[in-house]
Amino acid sequence: MTALAPHLSKFLYEYLPRDRGASQHTIDSYSVSFLQFIIFAEGKLRVRPCTLTIEQLTVELILDFLEHLERDRGHSVGTRNVRLAAIKSFFRFLEYRLPACLHLAAQIHAIPLKRREQPLVDYLDQDEVQGVLDAPDPSTRAGIRDRAMLHLAYAAGLRVSELVGLTCDDLEQPGLNLVRVRGKGRRERVLPLWSGTRSVLRDWLAIRPDATSPYLFLNARGVGMTRHGFAHRLKLHAETARRSVPSIAAKRITPHVLRHSCAMNTYESVGDVRKVSTWLGHASVLSTEVYVRASPLEKLDVLAARRPPSVRKGVFTDARDRLMRILNEDKLK
Repeated sequence: MTALAPHLSKFLYEYLPRDRGASQHTIDSYSVSFLQFIIFAEGKLRVRPCTLTIEQLTVELILDFLEHLERDRGHSVGTRNVRLAAIKSFFRFLEYRLPACLHLAAQIHAIPLKRREQPLVDYLDQDEVQGVLDAPDPSTRAGIRDRAMLHLAYAAGLRVSELVGLTCDDLEQPGLNLVRVRGKGRRERVLPLWSGTRSVLRDWLAIRPDATSPYLFLNARGVGMTRHGFAHRLKLHAETARRSVPSIAAKRITPHVLRHSCAMNTYESVGDVRKVSTWLGHASVLSTEVYVRASPLEKLDVLAARRPPSVRKGVFTDARDRLMRILNEDKLK
C-alpha cells in the first residue's frame, strides 16, 4: 500500500508551483478540493487522514464524493467538475512516479465531467452599474477605497483575483493612464483607463496608508484586500444602490457580475466579440461568445437584416372533416 500524504504534499507544494508554474489561486483551489475529499474519505472509510493510501482512492469513493458535493453540500455542477479536475490532475502526476497505480489512474481519468446547463450571464445595465459605483460614501476612507475598487473592476472587466492582486507598480505613474493586469494562465494585458477611473484612483492613492504591503487596495488591517473582502464590500454597496435603482433588487450581484457587465456593455458599444475577448483577457474567443448569446441587440440586427415571411389570411368556408359530418348527422335527426 502507498501512503497518500507524501505524494500529495509533493503535488501541491513542489509539482504545481515549480514544475507546472501554477498560480497561487490554482494551488489554493486544488488544496481546498483535496481538503474536502480527505475529510469525506475519513468519514467514509473510518481512517485517519494521515493513514490514507492511494489505493483506497477508488472510483467508487470518488463518485460518492462528487455526489456528496452536490447533494449534501449544495455545490454546483461547475464546482463538482473543478474538484474532479483536481483529482485527475493528481493522478496524472502519479502516473510517472507510481507505475503500480497506472490502472487506477486510467479508471479515474475515465470519469466524465458532468454536463451542465449554460444559462445566460447575469449583468447590470448602464443605470444599474452607475448606481453601484455611486453607492460608496466618498467622505470616508473606506468609501474612497471602495469607489476606486468598483470603478476599476468594472472599467477593466477584472476578475476578482486580478483586482485584489494588483500592486501600486501595476499603475502607470504619474498619469494613471494604463493598468497592467496579470490574468488567468499568467497572461498579462495592459488596459487604458477612463478619466473618471483615473480620478477615483488618484483620490484613493492620496489617502492610501503607508504600508509594507505592495498591493494597491488594502483592508482595514493594512494588508491586501482579499477576494472575500471585496465580495463583502460589493454586497453592502449593492444593497445601498437598490434604494436609488430598484431594478437591482431582482439581481444577485457578485464580483463576476461586474466583469459580465463590462463585457456586455462593451460588446453592445463596439459590436466586435474579438475586441471584448482581448479586453477581458480570454484565451479563446469561444469563451466570449456567451455575451453574444445574451445580447438582445444581436438578435435585433438579425431581425432587421431578414425579410419576414408573408402570411396569407385563411378562410374557413367548407369543412368536411369527420367531426363536422357527425354534427350534421345529429342535426338531421
